[in-house]
Amino acid sequence: MTRSDTPVNPLAESDGDPAVSESLDEAAFPAPRAASARRRAAESGIRTGSAVSRVGDRVMRSLATGSGLLVSVVIGLIALFLLIQAIPALAKNSANFFTYTGSWVVSGSTLEFGIPQQFYATVLVSVIALLIAMPIALGIALFVTEYSPKRLAAPIAYIVDLLAAVPSIVYGLWGILVLGPAMVGPNRWLVDNLGFLPFFAEPENAANMSTGGTLLTAGIVLAVMILPVITAVTREVFAQTPRSHREAALALGATQWEVVRYAVMPFGFSGYISGAMLGLGRALGETMALLLIISTAGPINFNLLESGQTFATIIANNAAEFDSPLKTGAYISAGLVLFALTFIVNAAARGIIARRAARA
Repeated sequence: MTRSDTPVNPLAESDGDPAVSESLDEAAFPAPRAASARRRAAESGIRTGSAVSRVGDRVMRSLATGSGLLVSVVIGLIALFLLIQAIPALAKNSANFFTYTGSWVVSGSTLEFGIPQQFYATVLVSVIALLIAMPIALGIALFVTEYSPKRLAAPIAYIVDLLAAVPSIVYGLWGILVLGPAMVGPNRWLVDNLGFLPFFAEPENAANMSTGGTLLTAGIVLAVMILPVITAVTREVFAQTPRSHREAALALGATQWEVVRYAVMPFGFSGYISGAMLGLGRALGETMALLLIISTAGPINFNLLESGQTFATIIANNAAEFDSPLKTGAYISAGLVLFALTFIVNAAARGIIARRAARA
């Protein structure tokens, strides 16, 4: 056999030179060697980028931690300010702050005030607003994300979101000038036909029936005000439902409603509750709209056709008379209770969401 017919071993001819061996390997096996080179380049890039990534992670972690601490400090300072302003007035108060239901007397050196009536009115109108707004918001969110044609979904969502841009005083004027008079007839029908219920008994203040300025009207106005908040949050959460969840339900033969019931709503429940709590926070602190509709104290008898004063309205109604630290502190004490009420409501909502996530 001649030399030209003898098989050539490239590795044997490299004489142990690594450079020659690597070049020969690349010539003999180009595809694996090219893949190895790309892999080494990629690993080098990852190592180079990881240092930058670690710096970015530290920066973002510091910013997030700082932002959280800043918010906590601000909330703590607000609570401290309210306490400092309220404690002197509470110490001079001759009535029981938690049980006194009479008119507030804060003139001169005499202090006699309590929060039961304001607490009742604040919670009642907020609950009415939630009971009306939550089902409507849920229906709008489901329609926009699951049932509406794409050409209608965006305009409907846009129109609902525009409700959040309307000033509070406009809602108040609409409530007392339009909705209130329109509610006079239905209010009279409720008294005549359902007056045996404590919710629709004949009110003590007859002026409420003639103007429509009742707790029920205030609750309806608040429902319209918080509707865009709840709808926006719920809609966005429902839209984030994983496509695989929907397709899996459809593959098992589920109808559109069953997909919504077993895939979309369980996934978005926590967001729905969060949106409701945001709306409740707006309702608890609403001032101008309610000040125009209900601005006089009323009894605590669960009658929706009575008037009442919330924490926010009693402060706004008397803000022009804050001429002494004690008088100012008396009304700031109402703000302190409202602050605590909002904090408790949000904590309860967090608890509900956490339990739901634990069961899931």
